[in-house]
Amino acid sequence: MLNTNKPSMGVLNLQRGEQRFNLSRYPAAEALSYFVKHYWIVSWESRDEEPFMQHVVPNPCVNLVIEPGKTLIYAPSTQKFTYPIYGQGLVFGIKFKPGGFYPFLQHSVSSLLNHPLEVSAILDMNGPELEHTILNLGDEQHSMVKAMNELLLSKLPSQDEQVLQINQIIDFISGDRDVSKVDVVCDHFQIHIRKLQRLFDQYVGICPKWVIRLYRLQNAAEMMDRQAPIDLSQLAMELGYHDQSHFIKDFKAVVGCTPDEYRRIVCSSEILTIS
Repeated sequence: MLNTNKPSMGVLNLQRGEQRFNLSRYPAAEALSYFVKHYWIVSWESRDEEPFMQHVVPNPCVNLVIEPGKTLIYAPSTQKFTYPIYGQGLVFGIKFKPGGFYPFLQHSVSSLLNHPLEVSAILDMNGPELEHTILNLGDEQHSMVKAMNELLLSKLPSQDEQVLQINQIIDFISGDRDVSKVDVVCDHFQIHIRKLQRLFDQYVGICPKWVIRLYRLQNAAEMMDRQAPIDLSQLAMELGYHDQSHFIKDFKAVVGCTPDEYRRIVCSSEILTIS
């Protein structure tokens, strides 16, 4: 049975996606919770001849992704990510809190944009060794979480107050739809725009303007995912867009289709095949 109350966190049309795969999220050990948002595990077994393309609007979070032959650390992105689901598979991920990866890395997270990092940069093992340690536990998801906790705890950095500040800023952005400009954030937190931009470049990896944009578009997609009748003009205004054409342009740039096209796909039996 589908969990319709599970937050999508950027996974587009999650209810339909979970007909093709299983997504589980687990909290990290308490000592890691300052840095790590959660662990996520996706597993699937498909007999379909064509792959199911799952689309994700990124969060301002670094992810360490463990999958056979592709284990890497990825910075946040400003573009939708698409993953093909076919055959049988298992992926284990660590979603760090915004800014939460910087204390492990100790240099600008923006340097990872378009340049995924090898896990050996923060752990005492390389990608294949980490895959063997975690993925060989198979269906024992709690054992996978325990093993990952032990690995990260062995490298636990000191808490950095900047991480707390960044999460307060991003909680403000994500929780208030009236936040449509960086100036609003600067005024609320009494921080100069250049300092805020430097902080996000160093700790988050993408600029505050893009964080605002991604959360607005994620909110828009989640509202359409609920499949209730929705007025797109009204939605654009609620999200702080005073010009609907600007909303349509931003939505298509990140998601790959217009809001109206996305709404029709979600409310129909079509597969979400957006460019």
